[in-house]
Amino acid sequence: MKKVHIIAIFFIAISIGVMTITLVDSSTYANFTEAFEEEGKEFHVVGKLNKEIPYSYEPEVNPNVFQFHMIDMDGEKRKVILKKSKPQDFDASEQIVLIGRAKGDVFVANDILMKCPSKYNNADDQTLGSL
Repeated sequence: MKKVHIIAIFFIAISIGVMTITLVDSSTYANFTEAFEEEGKEFHVVGKLNKEIPYSYEPEVNPNVFQFHMIDMDGEKRKVILKKSKPQDFDASEQIVLIGRAKGDVFVANDILMKCPSKYNNADDQTLGSL
């Protein structure tokens, strides 16, 4: 075999290995029920902030712990511990996507994605209304 063939086989084998690891390690979207059934596995959970229960953030004690309660898309309420500081405009978020794992009776999130209301919504409505 030529060196080119050996190198090509080597790169193909590495590519297959990387794709396999990526597929096995990737997290999936779920609700709290599914996430707590498979405790320890990483999930993306979509929901909204439960504004009935106040959140807790004490940056002087630990700036990398933010605790709040969330309601998933099926209506299940759970306590969430985010291992980051409180996100800017958190109170204005319409929808939250948590990336993390269930642990005991809380969901421990490593990351958070927020959908906030667009400042352009009202301007677009007014522009469309005048057409």
